[in-house]
Order: sequence, then C-alpha cells, then structure tokens
Amino acid sequence: MKKVLAGGSFVLPHQGHIFFLERARELGDYLVVVIASDETLRKKKKPLLLSAEKRKKLIERLGIADKVIIGSSSDFLEPVRKERPDIIVLGYDQRFSKELLKRIKEELPNCKIVRMHSKLKGYSTTSILKKLGIKKQNG
Repeated sequence: MKKVLAGGSFVLPHQGHIFFLERARELGDYLVVVIASDETLRKKKKPLLLSAEKRKKLIERLGIADKVIIGSSSDFLEPVRKERPDIIVLGYDQRFSKELLKRIKEELPNCKIVRMHSKLKGYSTTSILKKLGIKKQNG
C-alpha cells in the first residue's frame, strides 16, 4: 500500500483545493491530509476564518482523503514521522526550505517528494480573499 501525505492551510476550502487533493489521491492507495493548526496560520499571518477543527471537518466531508489530521504548530515533521508516507505532495505554491527537505530525507530516506505544478485556473485562496476584501492578518 502506497501512502500519500498532502497538507495545507485550507484557510477557505475551494475547488482549487479539491483539484490538488484529487491529484494527490491519484499518486497512491491511502491519502492523509494534514490541516495547518490555528497557531500555524497565526504565525504565517494568514486569516483565521475557520478553526482548524472546522477546516478538518470540511476536508473530511469531501470524501477524498482516507484520514485528515491537524498538524502540529511546534513540530512540522510530527505528522510526517507519525504517518510515515511513501510520498509527500506539495502544492504548486507551497514553500519548503532546503533544510526541511533535508530533514525529511534523513528521517524517511525512501519518501518521494512530489510538487504539483498544475493548478485549477481561477481558484486561489489569495484571489478569493481579495475579492472578499480580506487581507492577511498582522499577527
């Protein structure tokens, strides 16, 4: 069984996220989705429109993932260590430092990291929030 892990903030779940999760799902047999914690959103100065628990429930209701969890705000690699995926899928706009990628490879040397280069045109959280007049938080 090939386990795939995909994650994101899912500030305001939309069609672009569904597209991303469906593509991630195609890469394996079991999909785990990690939802950014409320504290992580605050640290990244992203708007906290829905609690992590509500975002988790919305992603679960899509029925794409086999398991949906809330990530750790103190240790990004905690869910990676716990789930031990064969593949980690990054969205086209997700940024990972070289140090973080190195740490993942040290802990899970056989884990493949795949970046999605395609996206569903017309759907991005930033553009939707802009249309709604919502900006990033200031802390």
